[in-house]
Amino acid sequence: MDRFLAFSLPELPFVIITLIVAFTIHEFAHAYVAYKFGDDTAKSQGRLTLNPVHHLDPIGTILILIAGFGWARPVPVDRRNFQNPRLAGILVSLAGPLSNFLIAAVAYAILFFSVRTGVPPFFVDLLNMMVWLNIVLFVFNLLPLPPLDGYRIIEDVVSPSVRAKLTQYEQYGTLIFLIIVITPLYQYTIQPIFSFVLPSIIQGFNTMFMLLFG
Repeated sequence: MDRFLAFSLPELPFVIITLIVAFTIHEFAHAYVAYKFGDDTAKSQGRLTLNPVHHLDPIGTILILIAGFGWARPVPVDRRNFQNPRLAGILVSLAGPLSNFLIAAVAYAILFFSVRTGVPPFFVDLLNMMVWLNIVLFVFNLLPLPPLDGYRIIEDVVSPSVRAKLTQYEQYGTLIFLIIVITPLYQYTIQPIFSFVLPSIIQGFNTMFMLLFG
């Protein structure tokens, strides 16, 4: 059965728990920052919550288990409610990926001390998955391709005229993104980024904690 899944059967419990936590906090972070900047759209739709039911997308979650990529339900944001739409837009978009980075950092910190004190293998495996998958989500969501957060940040960084042009071609960007993700092109585009960035971040965590608590 596991030949039809992106993860092995022993990994599935850790993947599912990690995705529930990662997706929920990611989308909550978007909603919370948007609300703090004056947009209550997400709050009015029940998305300013840590209840996973309101954030998980069934198809997106299943696809991650099967294909290795997927999505949660995007948080609705109305830029017209922001006093400074560009700054608020950047911070709202950044909030999701940064939340995944923080989850990974906290999980690594717990793992760092847990390994020294001795904990059940189940707990160690869960923390390792928390670190790895959240770093993947952090990096992946910052890629400058629609519909990812990285693209939304680019939209708010560039001038309004450039933003208008980007919007015109956004549908093609989404198609290009899907082609890259689901075809062998992934090995020559996104995979090299992960191969370099993921080990670098984990090594950075290790170096930091060794310096502080080694």
